[in-house]
Amino acid sequence: MRNWVLAVLLTMIVAAPARAVLQVDVNQGNIQPLPIAIPDFVAASPGDTGASQNIAKVVRADLERSGLFKPLNPKSFIEQITNINIAPNFSNWRVLTAQGLVTGQAALQADGRLRVDFRLWDVYGENQMLGLQFYTQPVNWRRIAHMISDAIYQRITGEKGYFDTRIVFISESGPALSRKKRLAIMDEDGANPSFLTNGYLVLTPRFNPSAQMIAYMSYIAGKPRVYLFDLESGRQEKLGDFPNMTFSPRFSPDGNFVAMSLEQGGNSDIYVMDLRTRKTTRLTFDPSIDTSPSFSPDGKQITFESDRGGSQQIYIMNADGSNQHRVSFGEGRNGTPVWSPRGDLIAFTKQSNGAFRIGVMRPDGTTERVLSNGWEDEGPTWAPNGRVLMFTRTIQGGRGSQIWSIDVTGSNQRRVATPGDASDPAWSPLIQ
Repeated sequence: MRNWVLAVLLTMIVAAPARAVLQVDVNQGNIQPLPIAIPDFVAASPGDTGASQNIAKVVRADLERSGLFKPLNPKSFIEQITNINIAPNFSNWRVLTAQGLVTGQAALQADGRLRVDFRLWDVYGENQMLGLQFYTQPVNWRRIAHMISDAIYQRITGEKGYFDTRIVFISESGPALSRKKRLAIMDEDGANPSFLTNGYLVLTPRFNPSAQMIAYMSYIAGKPRVYLFDLESGRQEKLGDFPNMTFSPRFSPDGNFVAMSLEQGGNSDIYVMDLRTRKTTRLTFDPSIDTSPSFSPDGKQITFESDRGGSQQIYIMNADGSNQHRVSFGEGRNGTPVWSPRGDLIAFTKQSNGAFRIGVMRPDGTTERVLSNGWEDEGPTWAPNGRVLMFTRTIQGGRGSQIWSIDVTGSNQRRVATPGDASDPAWSPLIQ
């Protein structure tokens, strides 16, 4: 269900000396996190204290989790913010080494809506960098917090944020021989987890980039098939009536097509279905295993994995199936390729020396880099800004699986909070 939010721009003119603009260069590895102060928001009307404190708490957590910011401990703050429309005493924040300052307030309106205002200040430049005002229902306060985090992230880094998103994943529970795998969804920070399916095995969920829809493989009727799940209505439908197994679905950038694998006689090929007409087109005809298709951001190409060259490697073809060619030539085996939303990289799973790692390379196969360092890391998914990856990490010794995230530079590796064991994460686009 969509949670509607109205946002407007706040402006304020503050006389300031000419100084360097506060910014973070996200293209560098091992960045020193930017110190930023985020006091609890001002409760501008009775009954708003909880929302004011909670919004600030979520914003602090979002920015810290990115690895690019270092929110300062509120207990160290000298100045108490009581009016966000008055410029703060910047010297009180410089002494704490804060380079950025976020001030905000929340107020319930007469019509029952929650109004949230915030301002981003450059402490050393002594000026306002950004100001926004949001109107929404009080239940949506967490979304407001994520939208504020996205706005701050974009203003300081120059790239879009990714906090106002959701993650669909496979929730795993029970003993190994009777493992229950259910389709689940949660906010990007792990909040608000819920189950979408129950009672049957599901795998490889994928978000539609233009609609509230998920494609996944399921054993609902005892046979593996690709299904569509509408998040707004809860309706599920089988994608086509194929005689054999279909799996590894992935939407096109416009959401109108689904590429998937169809197994026949122990061999799998890649097909594309037009969701508007349900017409299916076969793209690969090689007597090998072709699977894991992923569209380029412009929809003109598809990367996939194949063992046609004698081992599992990554290939690229045009969206009509022409010009199929191999692009991975490094050591070991390479699979599960996923094209970055920015188009500059392909993420994949590398199998080498008995370990699984998350790697990235350019679409022409050059500049390959291994990012993760777990025992069994696989199945990468991109944040909508192409800056962060999530993946499944299986714990050595058969002790379950977890979802982890890592920056595209290979830094800021950390576990993602999930209710129990989890696998197969898929990142949504920014929520509209």
